[in-house]
Amino acid sequence: MTVTYEPPREMLRLEGVSKRFPGVKALSNIDLSVRQGEVHALLGENGAGKSTLMKILGGIHQADEGRIVIDGTECHFAGYGDAIAAGIGIIFQEFSLVPYLNAVENIFLGRYRTNRFGLMDQAAMQREARAVFDELGVQIDLGVPICQLSVAQQQFVEIGKALSLKARLLVLDEPTATLTPNEAEHLFKVMRALRAKGVAMIFISHHLDEIFEVCDRISVLRDGANAGHADVAATTVDALVEMMVGRRIEQSFPPKPQPAPNGRKVLEVPGIQLVKDGPVNRFDLHAGEILGFAGLVGSGRTELALGMMGADRAHRKTVLRNGQPVRLDDPTQALAHGIGLLPESRKVEGLITDFTIRFNISLNNLGRHRRAGVVDTTSEKRAADELSRRVGVKAPGIDTRVATLSGGNQQKVVIARWLGHDCEVLIFDEPTRGIDVGAKAEIYQLMRELTRQGKSILMISSELPEIVGLCDRVAVFSGGAIVATLSGDAINAGEIMRHATSSSPSLPSSSGSPS
Repeated sequence: MTVTYEPPREMLRLEGVSKRFPGVKALSNIDLSVRQGEVHALLGENGAGKSTLMKILGGIHQADEGRIVIDGTECHFAGYGDAIAAGIGIIFQEFSLVPYLNAVENIFLGRYRTNRFGLMDQAAMQREARAVFDELGVQIDLGVPICQLSVAQQQFVEIGKALSLKARLLVLDEPTATLTPNEAEHLFKVMRALRAKGVAMIFISHHLDEIFEVCDRISVLRDGANAGHADVAATTVDALVEMMVGRRIEQSFPPKPQPAPNGRKVLEVPGIQLVKDGPVNRFDLHAGEILGFAGLVGSGRTELALGMMGADRAHRKTVLRNGQPVRLDDPTQALAHGIGLLPESRKVEGLITDFTIRFNISLNNLGRHRRAGVVDTTSEKRAADELSRRVGVKAPGIDTRVATLSGGNQQKVVIARWLGHDCEVLIFDEPTRGIDVGAKAEIYQLMRELTRQGKSILMISSELPEIVGLCDRVAVFSGGAIVATLSGDAINAGEIMRHATSSSPSLPSSSGSPS
């Protein structure tokens, strides 16, 4: 008997989709095909058009030209409700959950189950929600407010909500951005199970290794147009990067300089204890170096940096700047001593996105431009423009709203602000989170250029490749303690993970003694 192979049927087809906004053509003649039971990666730099395309698929925007075809039938979505009715569920990077409602209430918000008396049937909703989470293989406390759940649990509530709506196509926008490696691996396990049941998925991620782990096919956008399609099994990381940025990125990381013997210490922390009976840590930072803080999520990297600079309380600490003891009780004092922080959440803590580039750069710097008690706007504007150019912000001008910029350019605006303060020490917390590969390379080059100019950088990162590729020394954390300080050839993924997964807070340093 001859068995004829039939490829999975096409579930979604986008044909010739175009979209214009005032002054810009966001999408130009986009084609995209997704099959039943397929995980389809959608790649592209920030600003390539991915979000706009998904908002058109979700009925949030309407295309100026083109067609949406689902199961062979052309569809017209006037709103998100129409997309849901057609079996499309979108899980945005910013969750759409009500924080003070529990998982059950969020899943059935606006469509509560009722009994024969017309009253809300809590038991029925509990059963349905539990069945959804059992299908996903996740444990969720259904009785607590969403805000008390972990980010990963909230992610699964979003997925559960979409599945309860009988979604046959899930769009996952940067779903692993805030997950630990173990949480991300569980998400991939769930995605594979959904794929086996015929659910189609569009997966958006800047982590190319994830694409090769969980996806079947890939579509790439560049500057609002199709840049190529590929089967995962028949492509490479280099080929994808070239499609995304229109050029080869031969070396993402700039070369490391030769370590200076007996380099000047711009920052010394001979002892810091965040909580009573907690570990006592020590480290130092040399002029012109990038010191990495590496370790698993929750290992205490950010907490130590914030405690050092006074943004969080510390039980006790000693900090020296250029060899002199300094008091750092709050970030204002840290700033006065030339220490600036680029926070992990740039949109929430680092920028006022509804304001302009100029405003965000000048924020906290206006005193430098005050003349006789009045701000000299000409001087302020000139300085903001010079700083914007210095860090390479790509925008029509400094009066452009920050919200319209890509993630990489937003990060550059934050850097420009601290350069305006003449900060000698810069703390970068997850500097490339949510940034595409092309912008990452630019940020790396900018960081290395800053060190050549005499700045010193303390970089906290969960991405091992950038810790290995960029840092001159690496302090590895485990259980709130610095368990090793690595340098030279010891800075490699295996050595870092060996220390990061150790339960001992007293491992010897691989570079001699801990700094």
